[in-house]
Amino acid sequence: MDQAPGSPQGPADQGRQPAQDLPTCYRHPDRETGIRCTRCDRPICPECMVDASVGFQCTDCVRSGSGTGHTPAASRPRTLAGGTLTSDPRLVTKILIGINLAVFIAVQIDSGLLDHLVLIGSWPPPPYTAQSGVAQGEWYRLVTSMFAHQAVWHIGFNMLSLWWLGGPLEAALGRARYLALYFVSGLAGGALTYLLASPSQASLGASGAIFGLFGATAVLMRRLNYDLRPIIALLVINLIFTFGWGNIAWQAHIGGLVAGIVVGYAMVHAPREKRALVQYGTCAVVLLVVVVMMLVRTAQIG
Repeated sequence: MDQAPGSPQGPADQGRQPAQDLPTCYRHPDRETGIRCTRCDRPICPECMVDASVGFQCTDCVRSGSGTGHTPAASRPRTLAGGTLTSDPRLVTKILIGINLAVFIAVQIDSGLLDHLVLIGSWPPPPYTAQSGVAQGEWYRLVTSMFAHQAVWHIGFNMLSLWWLGGPLEAALGRARYLALYFVSGLAGGALTYLLASPSQASLGASGAIFGLFGATAVLMRRLNYDLRPIIALLVINLIFTFGWGNIAWQAHIGGLVAGIVVGYAMVHAPREKRALVQYGTCAVVLLVVVVMMLVRTAQIG
């Protein structure tokens, strides 16, 4: 039973938190967490988690010495997914945003540049002879289209989402694993668009990769026992826009989301003994599926 406002508190009640509230990270008081350091028992958020032989340790305990007798390399601070802790856990996210903004500015200066960046299966459509497109061997469009935006609202929404979702994921996964997640999700979204959309339909934007981050964030939050309702609500809103608003390549969103969930699950649930093999092996399998979709669609168009 909750205590009424203004009622006296005994010594046993002082500092008591509501049962439904999670403790906050001792280094980041604004972040709730359900994980504690296995050595000092202080609550720690994903950015402060260091992989240990049992559970996770905080950065302070790691710096003070592991006491395990391991070599320096074995005791090196690691993220939840096994990546190396860095002084700037958002560096890759900042670089990705910078590349997107640079390409956007270049497109505003020279609009003709967009024709060489967008994802398009085959152009021009029949009865004309196709001169460009993925079916004509321009597979690079799967990558360039991930960084191309034409409308201000489009890049604004995607970059805000990248900042909000990418930073925490980069801190939890580490730079290499985070970058792998981003590109695999983006490529999966592009491949599904190429497979299902009209060959002459052009698509662009980082939305496939962003939806991959949505999926991986949900997996990570489930792994940390966080409340999933906020991320699920935000995802549902985005899916409503995806299917309710015209001129949106829903295939990219769904492809990126599915890839993000699969890769994200492998990143945070891989067993310690075979962690890198499982994590990057899963990325390789998803990429193999991407290649198969590309080959099948190219054969159909050709």
